[in-house]
Amino acid sequence: MSRPPDACVLVISLHVLPGHVDAFLALLTPVLDAMRHETTFVNAVLHQDPDDATRFMLYETWADRDDLQWVQIHRGYRRAYEDRLPDLLREPRRVEIWQCRRADFVFLARGSAGT
Repeated sequence: MSRPPDACVLVISLHVLPGHVDAFLALLTPVLDAMRHETTFVNAVLHQDPDDATRFMLYETWADRDDLQWVQIHRGYRRAYEDRLPDLLREPRRVEIWQCRRADFVFLARGSAGT
């Protein structure tokens, strides 16, 4: 499955302070729920390190990098998460932006695993 040239992926690494995982997830969940309704949203996958429950990786795919940068990042539903996030993290989050070149998803053909 190919993506348009302006599609992008965000890979966000977050290291939450011990004892703050529940608060982090409580702030992130409504953001993920709201993002799914955006027209340029493709997908988001939240990963948790199986050896360190305070480490997370969020993988987001967006169809339009300009829309992500100038519109989506500034949505009101992100405000509480963005304001509180620095207090919940052990170190600043790391955000990498990648251009999507190809995407293959077997689980779509076989049924969704997990959620």
